[in-house]
Amino acid sequence: MSLQEAVVAHYGRGDLLARIEAGLRAAGKDPRHPTIDDLAPVDEFHARGREATLELAALLPSGIEGEVLDVGSGLGGPARFLARTRGLRVLGIDLTPDYVAVANELSRRCGLAERVRFEVADALALPFPPASFAAAYTQHVAMNIADKPALYAGIARVLRPGATFVVYDMLRGPTGEVRYPTPWSADGTTSFLIDLATLRAELEAAGFTVVEEHPRGAESLAWFETRLNAAAAPPPTGIHLLLGDDFATAFQNMLAGLRAGSLIPTFVRAVRR
Repeated sequence: MSLQEAVVAHYGRGDLLARIEAGLRAAGKDPRHPTIDDLAPVDEFHARGREATLELAALLPSGIEGEVLDVGSGLGGPARFLARTRGLRVLGIDLTPDYVAVANELSRRCGLAERVRFEVADALALPFPPASFAAAYTQHVAMNIADKPALYAGIARVLRPGATFVVYDMLRGPTGEVRYPTPWSADGTTSFLIDLATLRAELEAAGFTVVEEHPRGAESLAWFETRLNAAAAPPPTGIHLLLGDDFATAFQNMLAGLRAGSLIPTFVRAVRR
């Protein structure tokens, strides 16, 4: 099994739309006409959820003219948020066909199909001409990608000079161990964490200038612990719908990594030279 196939197998669990619909009904929401807020607990699949999506939006420049690329778009929650709140046009790409199909259907149900669209594609072989996009971002994706130079060089190729690229990734901290499973890897064989210094160097080598960096380890730990303490069981809609039987262990291992300092969710804003 190739690395790409292993990543798809980790995320693609089948019946995803049915599980989301059931969760929405259990939460008292209309699964035929959900809002972006109804979907946020499950489709903003990254540390700090909507809170982090708001930070992403703030790091993107105002007045973007042209399409924005979401690399590793998952279920498309951040793309729909940017379309609804900023009026942006977003194209998301993801390796997992199930995610892409559900992302397009959820966008249709939210009335955003004309502003956001999703395609199955490999982040290491972006099928777009040079300088196609006005901005790009990626959230909690590069942990599953071993070839970071190819990833960032490919994104640089499809961005216009001067375009903003925002990275929000789970980075390797200076202390402690990472235990698996985690939300992004069952046993560590599909996990390729790097530290902030390495990320900065990879971006610079790919043709970006790093403008600002924002480690969010403490904020992420507080966000997760608040939700853990507030509920005896997962909410009707949440990332447990995506992770299956490994959810509880993966969640506890991620919390342990945040507490130990071995995992640090971090925002980096860079500009294409």
